[in-house]
Amino acid sequence: MRRPYALSVAIAAALALAACQRVDNTAGAPTVYIDPGTSGPVKGVGIESQDVIAMTDQMLRDMLSQPRLANAAMPPNVIIDSEYFHNESSSRLNKNSITDRLRVGLNRAAAGRMQFVGRHYADMVAKERDLKRQGTVDKATLPAAGAQKGGDYRLGGRITSLDSRDPKTGMMQRYNQIIFEMVDLETSEIVWSGIYEFAKAAQDDIIYR
Repeated sequence: MRRPYALSVAIAAALALAACQRVDNTAGAPTVYIDPGTSGPVKGVGIESQDVIAMTDQMLRDMLSQPRLANAAMPPNVIIDSEYFHNESSSRLNKNSITDRLRVGLNRAAAGRMQFVGRHYADMVAKERDLKRQGTVDKATLPAAGAQKGGDYRLGGRITSLDSRDPKTGMMQRYNQIIFEMVDLETSEIVWSGIYEFAKAAQDDIIYR
């Protein structure tokens, strides 16, 4: 009675060993750095890194050529964030990747011709101001301000798209349009507008996260 049992155990062990030996442990392709300004090996029809870089560089140059923004007698206070920059397209996208890069690029290139208001940091600043005025912390080195800085102009805009697909081939095409506008925060006048548009086609789209 013991010999059949021992034989079955041996067979099971041999099968398990054979299964382990069939596992492919070959190392995968190593991670490589790619230029974010160029199209990488994984690409679809949505907005990708090279598009973000191209559009923000173009808008930056255009804004710096607008006299009311970049050559005013008194440098205007501008707010560049994604609060009023809406994504109405079919692309899944973090809008901050566009507005943050635009703000950083403008801040570096403007060289004092614009003053940048961090409205997205307003809560942080308010809490610190309260701590200083309550005496919880000292007054630091900068002189006290009567209020936080207000904005003269603020970025607005929207991202839209048009999609089409060929049911026979599976080929997909997407037209992307991105509108940027700077709005006077007293009169609602649009003092500058910019547009960036492009279309892409691919056999199969990819998943954006």
